Amino acid sequence: MLITLIETLEDVVFGAQELIKIEPRFAPALAVTAPLPLRRKPDGFAALMSAIVGQQVSVAAARAIEARCVAGGLTDPATVRTATEDEMRACGLSRQKVKYLKALAEARLDYDALRAAPTDDVVRTLVAVPGIGPWTAEIYAMFSLGHADVCAHGDLALQEATRLLFELPSRPTERAMRDIAAEWAPWRAVAARLLWAYYHVEKQRDGIS
Repeated sequence: MLITLIETLEDVVFGAQELIKIEPRFAPALAVTAPLPLRRKPDGFAALMSAIVGQQVSVAAARAIEARCVAGGLTDPATVRTATEDEMRACGLSRQKVKYLKALAEARLDYDALRAAPTDDVVRTLVAVPGIGPWTAEIYAMFSLGHADVCAHGDLALQEATRLLFELPSRPTERAMRDIAAEWAPWRAVAARLLWAYYHVEKQRDGIS
């Protein structure tokens, strides 16, 4: 199966123009948000470890914990597998996150294979690991692997931006968001970038809570 990838800013620009052909109502949003960001990140164990560390804590707290993990040598599956709970807790990790990181290390994911896998397979593989939910898996596919046709359907900012842009009576649920976003294929990851940017514009303009 051929996977369209977003690897450069030019890919984002091209995808945005194609997206407007599919759904012209994105045009006004693009006019107030362009240029859209690339937001590509590295893939692999470290990316997923960072996502788990960042769950339910502030950005500053997550960065501090990650820095302590790096200082303690907890940067790859082998070291996480052999680390004691006390060593990991000393980095600021909760017991639940220690459990999740141990599970990630023990999963022995084939990151090379994930790079070539379809989005559905990537998400299915990742959510099988304790501590990784659909949002994390979809974000990984979008930004670490560069998949062009994936959307983080459970993201509240995306849902709210969709409500605003399309003048919906209420914020769509995750299930409704999946149905709505299906119409934006094969550029759903570009739509997500655009909606996140549009959300920030509208938040500054109208004080969205």
